[in-house]
Amino acid sequence: MPNYPHKINSKLPKVKTTIFTTVGKMAKKYDAINLSQGFPNFDPDPKLLDLVSKAMHEGHNQYAHMAGLPKLREVIAAKIAALHHRAYDPETEITVTVGATEAIFTAITAFVTKGDEVIVIKPAYDCYEPAIEVNGGIAIYVQLNAEFKVDWSVFREKLTPKTKMVIINTPHNPSGTILSKTDMLELQQSLADTNIIVVSDEVYEHIVFDGHTHESASRFDDLASRSFVCSSFGKTFHVTGWKVGYCAAPSELMHEFRKTHQFNVFSVDHPVQHALATYLAEPQHYLGLNEFYQEKRDYFLKALKGSRFTIVPSQGTYFQLLGYAHITDERDVDFAKRLIVEHQLACIPISVFNVADLDNKVLRFCFAKTRDTLEKATEILCNL
Repeated sequence: MPNYPHKINSKLPKVKTTIFTTVGKMAKKYDAINLSQGFPNFDPDPKLLDLVSKAMHEGHNQYAHMAGLPKLREVIAAKIAALHHRAYDPETEITVTVGATEAIFTAITAFVTKGDEVIVIKPAYDCYEPAIEVNGGIAIYVQLNAEFKVDWSVFREKLTPKTKMVIINTPHNPSGTILSKTDMLELQQSLADTNIIVVSDEVYEHIVFDGHTHESASRFDDLASRSFVCSSFGKTFHVTGWKVGYCAAPSELMHEFRKTHQFNVFSVDHPVQHALATYLAEPQHYLGLNEFYQEKRDYFLKALKGSRFTIVPSQGTYFQLLGYAHITDERDVDFAKRLIVEHQLACIPISVFNVADLDNKVLRFCFAKTRDTLEKATEILCNL
């Protein structure tokens, strides 16, 4: 076929192949143990699978309600009220989405216009910036410090009359840190008396360790009044491929959100929503995740005690950063690629998510894996 004869003016000229695609292809080529992308390699609860099958056989196979199955929205509202003491109206303030990514994209698209500034705290998951750019917005960066904490004085310096939105992520991917109550109060105070909207990416809301509390934006009065709280059933119930999540926000914000949502995807997988409505009604199905994943984190870290990596235990998510400065002075991207080629182990370098590719000499490993996979991976790491 001849070259396309027409000029293309890309709306995303800077977007290149993601690190996840690059690492994924290399991992497959070299048959590497894959601790890179954030998905489990074990099965979900058979009860949840049975509930989806039951819903299909009961005929729930056509379009669902645009905002989401009413009974699922009611259960979500009850969960938020029980955990964070915030009442959301399931009819007007909760929308079921195609994963948290669609929720985030929709919130950005509904409000960000040409020239609007959106503060992104780096390192950041790679779906934020393209969504800002494709809508004509400008990403303004706040780099986390060496301990992966926010310097709130730096954050406040970035606020301008053009700031339309702030995107936060807690528990944080890729660092595994969490925003504390003090952090959230700093954010709330920083945004007081402004019209700035917050998108709070809380997909790992139920994966927090060592007795820490997930400080949702919904817990704080002023933050809740300006926030889209986005979450993911895929992360919570080990079904990332289902791409089902939800968003909670005040009715005035959600009204605008749904204008975009209805023409973007309209509705979300119907039988899965029925299954989740039933499954979510039993709180033990998500309240036990902290203990479940902490056991995996602790096993992973205990197995690495004899290694040369520098380790600060993850506070949340199912990711663990490992510092490798005592092993090599290579850039993280180069070291990550060499691990795949020479040692058949895949992970994610962090510099690609930082401002100006800042290299902290750390790599991200996903420990949402079977015991056998983690055992093989840590054996490799301990021999480096």
